[in-house]
Amino acid sequence: MDSLRGKVAIVGAAETEVGKVPHFGATALCVDAARRAMNDAGISKDQVDGLVTCNSMAEPYMYHAEVIAEYLQIFPRYCVSANAGGGTTLSSLHHAATAIASGVCETVLITLADSLRTGLSREQAMKMQASTGHPEFEIPYGPTVPAFYALIARAHMDAYGTTPEQLAAVAVSGRKHAALNPNAQMRELISVEDVLNSRLIADPLHLLDCSLVSDGGAAVILTSAERARDFPHHPVYVLGAGEGHSHEHISQARSLTVSAAVESGHRAFKMAGLGPDDIDVAQIYDCFTPVVLIELEDLGFCPKGEAGAFVEAGETGLEGSLPMNTNGGLLSHCHPGNPGSMFALTEAVTQLQHRAGARQVKNAETALVHGQGGIMSSHATLILGRERS
Repeated sequence: MDSLRGKVAIVGAAETEVGKVPHFGATALCVDAARRAMNDAGISKDQVDGLVTCNSMAEPYMYHAEVIAEYLQIFPRYCVSANAGGGTTLSSLHHAATAIASGVCETVLITLADSLRTGLSREQAMKMQASTGHPEFEIPYGPTVPAFYALIARAHMDAYGTTPEQLAAVAVSGRKHAALNPNAQMRELISVEDVLNSRLIADPLHLLDCSLVSDGGAAVILTSAERARDFPHHPVYVLGAGEGHSHEHISQARSLTVSAAVESGHRAFKMAGLGPDDIDVAQIYDCFTPVVLIELEDLGFCPKGEAGAFVEAGETGLEGSLPMNTNGGLLSHCHPGNPGSMFALTEAVTQLQHRAGARQVKNAETALVHGQGGIMSSHATLILGRERS
């Protein structure tokens, strides 16, 4: 298919509680998110004929999507369990939109959740982190996930003179937005000094340079553009989608300062017929602060090496040239693992439906959502709009 532009729309979006949610396990959160999204779209479960989920780390199943379908008692003709790390959400939506546009199904529910905060013991969480690296060439040397991202931070600093203060500015920007979001896990304002004075995790990354560990889930409902006007809220149309995949293990990365976001962003912009200057609000994957700088540059919002100064100057604030991570992002809103970028998607929908309250970006008409999985490995970019073209 040459283009999905304007053929599919998001007509429902919802989130569960996030942070510590001990009264719901990962499966219950997944179902809760699904029910909330269906309620938001004003549909019953019998109207859903497509389902996409992502397997949980806390409550894994061999056939996760089928388990959730059974739990909900829906009987889809399109049923997929996806897993591309933090890029899962947008890859899943890309594929589900293609299924709708090609007539495989009409109404797809994408629901993702996990319980990394209360569903895993400390030992389980550490084992999970340690398993990320290559078993022969990385794991024997003992790095954890923050250490891998510290390599990326140091490479960007060495190449472009990026400072710890500029990394910290990413966390400060997200926290300002989280303070306006009643559903965010962390809402207390922080300063650059707070970030730099927080505990060192993996040089040069401090605790507040690192994303949260959370419970939570979110879901969206997709349907064809022709049917989208029949739903309660303003449709949010898929204008462009693209993916880029460069490596699996960081030791095999072609570059530590240029990512496959270059390819995913180019493909999404080309499909949408838009460019970076046309984007009103962006939700950029922020598992660690240096990731945001590389993605901003690779997606074309800044020249290479200038994203640190861009964020430091306040351009990612609500009144800046590119309001970014308006829900607080993974650094302040929540991060339940693979479903993390799902909350960027639901926030983009909320912004484009002009339902974001105190954190609403004025006159938002277009949004870019970007996710990445692995260690800057798999990238997916989505461009959304209030109008079909």
